[in-house]
Amino acid sequence: MEIQIDKTVTLQNLKASDAGDIFRTIDRQREYLGKWLPFVETTKRLEDSEGFVASVVNADERNFEHVFSIRKNGEFIGLIGFKDTDRQSKKTEIGYWLSKDQQGQGIMTRAAQRLCEIAFSELGMNRVQIKCAVGNKASKKIPKRLGFLLEGIERDGELLSGGEYTDLEVYSLLKQDV
Repeated sequence: MEIQIDKTVTLQNLKASDAGDIFRTIDRQREYLGKWLPFVETTKRLEDSEGFVASVVNADERNFEHVFSIRKNGEFIGLIGFKDTDRQSKKTEIGYWLSKDQQGQGIMTRAAQRLCEIAFSELGMNRVQIKCAVGNKASKKIPKRLGFLLEGIERDGELLSGGEYTDLEVYSLLKQDV
């Protein structure tokens, strides 16, 4: 599946050949991305990214999550996708990251908006949430722009690099809100 976000940005279903782009981007921006993303510390070799991609691509139907590479003019610039989906309760979470040099252009906001549309209209979800580290100002602008409600703080919600925990702001959007 390919989703056109605008004339230069597309979302493409994650595929095995994306592993190299993912690893190279993480490796080049290790310090920047590692401040907020726990997997950066454990992504030390191409094989680590290959393992992640394989876990997404080869997931059985019960555990499958839609994860997309974000491409601008065909070049890989980040990832966005659903995670921790609870089909019985009809709720999911959107996780994302974007290359440092591509931020500030509204790309992630538009991509997250499109995933909300997919969650509600195609996947039958009732609730979408986004969790952002309390100090990650850029990330938490996205749910705010999209009309998500800040529900509260998940204390020590994520273990980051170096064994440090961070609190997470939990935002939600319900189908009835859109």
